[in-house]
Amino acid sequence: MNRISTNTRLLETTDLNIGFAAGEKVLPVVSSVSFYVDAGEILALVGESGCGKSISCLALTRLLPSPPARIKAGAIRFYSSEGAVELHQAPARALRRIRGGGIGYIFQEPSASLNPVLRIGDQIAEAIELHRPEVEDVRAEVISLLTQVGIPAPESRADAYPHELSGGMQQRVMIAMALAGAPRLLVADEPTTALDVTIQAQILELIDRTRKERNMGVILVTHNLGIVAELADRVAVMYAGTLVESCATEPLLQSPAHPYTAALLAAVPRSGSGRARLTTIPGAVPPPGQYPRGCRFFGRCEHCATLSEAQQQLCRDQLPEEREITPGHTCRCHYPLTEKTG
Repeated sequence: MNRISTNTRLLETTDLNIGFAAGEKVLPVVSSVSFYVDAGEILALVGESGCGKSISCLALTRLLPSPPARIKAGAIRFYSSEGAVELHQAPARALRRIRGGGIGYIFQEPSASLNPVLRIGDQIAEAIELHRPEVEDVRAEVISLLTQVGIPAPESRADAYPHELSGGMQQRVMIAMALAGAPRLLVADEPTTALDVTIQAQILELIDRTRKERNMGVILVTHNLGIVAELADRVAVMYAGTLVESCATEPLLQSPAHPYTAALLAAVPRSGSGRARLTTIPGAVPPPGQYPRGCRFFGRCEHCATLSEAQQQLCRDQLPEEREITPGHTCRCHYPLTEKTG
């Protein structure tokens, strides 16, 4: 991990709430999520599938269709070169400039995100023309971007269609498109899904190198804690639509405070374990509309089983508030693992 700049805030999200209309009801999907990203750092957003990571990222620039999505927040503040912008209140025209120009996205499935009937060079050129009108030779800039992301023979590849490229090459094109607008913040949503291990390492190295060269902030959405340990400066752990723990990577991995974080770490396969049975988290993430009344991890939490009956009752009945247990380390748990109980 190699941070280049400190205390240069790029994005600050406070009390983000997302719901989806279902008939006359609104199902809560994300509740009271707050996080920030600074220039030159990688924030990893981790958790099981269905915890609200991708939806939270899409909500930042109002990419969720509304209706049915309903987004409320105390603030979703992006610090652009022109000053702070409240994204949840910004007019559509301002948002269009920020999408791609201020905040770039890399999505999970490049084959579903690339236009199959347009050459990849034209798709990258469109982003350049939209967000960087000062570029005089767009074709040369397209070739430069393809070169930067490691695509061989970029002059000929620029004229290829998406289906003519491998999955790894398509993902590199997606990164080139995300960088074409020279964003200050990059949102990488599971950028190595369905890629083999070698290509995964290359894609992650590319994102990390670009982050360092451009002093760019990155939100890395992943469930792979190995990637988190290797790349992330800070980690935000989500469970059932809430942020349950957040702090710098090293202390979180060494001394997790929330039982869910500890359970995730315990489930990571380790070399040398032989044929030992893998540790798993019992049960599944509750779907929206079926969240428990109290702690949303109640029922799957092995730590709760060690508590007194009165303490368990509190976990069952009352949703814990997010609190700072040490400077820079927040946790949403009545009885964090780092505190003595009894």
